[in-house]
Amino acid sequence: MTGLLHRVCSQFVALFLGTCVTPGLQAACLDNLQGELIQGGLIWGTVAPGSRVTLDGQSLDVMADGTTVAGFGRDAAETAIVVVAGDQPCEESLTVASRDYNIQRVEGVPQQTVTPSPEYLERIGSERSLVANAKRQRLLRPDLLEDALDSFTWPAVGPISGVYGSQRYYNGEPRSPHYGVDVAVPKGTAVLAPAAGVVTLAEPDLFFSGGTIILDHGFGLSSSFLHLSKVSVEVGQEIQRGDVIGEVGATGRATGAHLDWRMSWRDQRIDPQLLVPPMPKP
Repeated sequence: MTGLLHRVCSQFVALFLGTCVTPGLQAACLDNLQGELIQGGLIWGTVAPGSRVTLDGQSLDVMADGTTVAGFGRDAAETAIVVVAGDQPCEESLTVASRDYNIQRVEGVPQQTVTPSPEYLERIGSERSLVANAKRQRLLRPDLLEDALDSFTWPAVGPISGVYGSQRYYNGEPRSPHYGVDVAVPKGTAVLAPAAGVVTLAEPDLFFSGGTIILDHGFGLSSSFLHLSKVSVEVGQEIQRGDVIGEVGATGRATGAHLDWRMSWRDQRIDPQLLVPPMPKP
């Protein structure tokens, strides 16, 4: 789990830039706490095996060794209440750092993908259900989660052209925030699995995201890869870190070739860039 530990910064930077590890993570209820207590962050720690843990009333999965994990969405509240029940009961309030987000304006997007016509609405609804079902599977695989938390690697190396949390205006119209990190690389560039997982979605042509893959890393943690020109895996396939899963493209709602890498913990969209080392030089 060394990837996160290399990126320590001051509380000032964490609050205003939102891209650094919260220093000196400590919690009374969670031992060996790691990750980032920040909007878009993922944290994990340990409790006594067999304990029951909740975060703001939501039950968390606890692995056999006592490891538990939780994520915070883009607009997470400033505090989160952790309650541990069992041989070592505990309750505490965690402080979640806030972030400022960029506003981006993108022109030249096909208007039908900005304001879909009625004929596309049924397709869009069906595809959203498909994606939601894939993320809902929550494979209880400790081996997958342990590999993921050991430190993610970048699925593609190149300039970062879009960041988590930024809100985009397409052709002048505001849309939902961007929940991934965009890597601007040429069409056909190989996309590598950033950690081990099982493929739960492999679609060549979704309306908004084009070629799309979802990789389940276990216990509610998953990665999504969007706008692919080629999908090289199948649903149910077991993937190891570094395996080629597809190729970069510009399919769906995209104006140019790039990889849009997103991550979720359950129904919370988290920031992939907080889980990897700095982007290496090409």
